[in-house]
Amino acid sequence: MASTEGKAIYELRLLENGNATAIFSGQWRRSPSVDLNISAVVKSITVDVAELGEWDDTFVAQIYKLRQVCATSGIDLDYSALPEGARKLLELAISAPVREDDPKKSSKMGLLENIGRQSEDIAKATHTGLHFTGALTVALLRMMVGKARFSMRDLARELYKAGPGAFFIVSLIGFLEGVILAFIGSIPLKMFKAEVYVASFIGIGLLRLLGAVMSGSVMAGRSGAAYAAELGTMKVNEEIDALETMGISPIEYLVLPRFLGLTIMMPFIALISNTFGILGGMGVSVFYLDIPLVEFWTKLIETTRVCDLIIGVITSFVFGMLIAICGCLRGIRCGRDSEAVGLATTASMVSSIICMVIATFTITVVTVALGF
Repeated sequence: MASTEGKAIYELRLLENGNATAIFSGQWRRSPSVDLNISAVVKSITVDVAELGEWDDTFVAQIYKLRQVCATSGIDLDYSALPEGARKLLELAISAPVREDDPKKSSKMGLLENIGRQSEDIAKATHTGLHFTGALTVALLRMMVGKARFSMRDLARELYKAGPGAFFIVSLIGFLEGVILAFIGSIPLKMFKAEVYVASFIGIGLLRLLGAVMSGSVMAGRSGAAYAAELGTMKVNEEIDALETMGISPIEYLVLPRFLGLTIMMPFIALISNTFGILGGMGVSVFYLDIPLVEFWTKLIETTRVCDLIIGVITSFVFGMLIAICGCLRGIRCGRDSEAVGLATTASMVSSIICMVIATFTITVVTVALGF
């Protein structure tokens, strides 16, 4: 039962009482695979590398293959004689998790099965989200009574990152949004010689909804995704496990400062976006539509209500909570490899946008139904 290819030699030598010796000799560098068929009478195999020359990863692959064959046949394998480097590589390969094929992709599912699996995934995601929100609520209650354990320095840093740190990008997006709304609104209004109502279009649209939505979208990509990446990296590096080992709640120490920072600053971010959006719309109205500045401001004040501003602020506050929860949840629930961090970051962005769309629909329907 010997196989020879070049300078790599493998031989399985049968002994008495069902024992055998697997002899690897020669140069095992970029060596081809060998036949590892084992007799049914073999009960245990001992690896012999006394005459082994130079070797590389292909040699370790042969030992790994031999181990799999022995495991399938119920044969004991003793590879303690391997060189230290080869033994460590083999143990690393054995300990590596095996990636299983996704049953959703490996087989064709019928319509009902697909609906069932999707429903199950939605139910699991909802349960996970509610459980995380409940834990965060407990952490907030503990903070109110002075029992939550987190660093005020971390909270100050998160307030800065979600507020002044985002000023430039939010103001730029808000200004451009106002410019776009003014150009789009002027198209139908010109048909009725009512260009002055561009001020109403911009004021109501920005203050009531679009300012909060655009600010939320920017912060979901800027802060929410950053939360998922930061916490996901901590999960991979086992920093979160270390906190739990020391008796420190990751929800309190890591999630709470980020949640408070984004939730507190989000209404201010929306107000900044609204301000620059109105300035952008005003510039288009004055220099492109030839609307006098005084007339623009008069029409804006006449048609825009304080209620519109309040609804926008409340909406942005809700968006801040949702983005922080989605980002931190995806980070805390991240897997333990680098790929999982990327998936968690992407999932946080998608989850934030979906939650914002649902919240926008709910707030809009409720406020319109109540006459606000």
